[in-house]
Amino acid sequence: MNISTKPSKIKMSDFTNSQKISKIIRNRRSVYADEFEKQNIPDDLLNEILTNAIYAPTHKMTEPWRFIVFKDRYLEQLGSFLAEYYKDFYFEKFSAEEALEKYNQLKEYPLNSACVIGVVLVRNLKINLPEWEEVAAVSSAVQNMALTCTAHNIGNYWSTSAGAVDYLKQFGLAENEQSLGLIYVGYYPEDIEPSRKKRTPISNKVTYFQ
Repeated sequence: MNISTKPSKIKMSDFTNSQKISKIIRNRRSVYADEFEKQNIPDDLLNEILTNAIYAPTHKMTEPWRFIVFKDRYLEQLGSFLAEYYKDFYFEKFSAEEALEKYNQLKEYPLNSACVIGVVLVRNLKINLPEWEEVAAVSSAVQNMALTCTAHNIGNYWSTSAGAVDYLKQFGLAENEQSLGLIYVGYYPEDIEPSRKKRTPISNKVTYFQ
């Protein structure tokens, strides 16, 4: 048997693609809905974002996810729901003037979104997997959506606030389903400031055993 001692050759195109993937991953950031500019996402692009979600890793192919897309009047409905949901909290914690300002801000918060995507965890009743594995699979699906959005210069933010979770519960979830919140999706201005959050060096996070 002849075993080559020469290192395998990496095509320049493969290296370039790898760099592109790394750039997308490292440039991904949360963009909040009040930073969006009102603009619709083409249906085929939205379908691509959702389709990439379902290619996330899933143990035993349970595919434990379902998504609900909210547009148009449902964005207004969501804003009204969230404003009422936190109304008492605002008026207890802040002055009447500040509370009213926050109430109105929250009411308008979703309106510039191209859409809002509800994330539903669907537990498989026939295959008994630990819940954390199913949540991890759904989280991977959400990350696929986030990276696809980033590749197309579309902002996104996964809200898991109590209001976001409870809003989604109104839309016919089954006994084996659980609301995991809402993803706000929309275009943002070109001059938006890049994230200044720093990551801990990988040398502080990895241990090698050789």
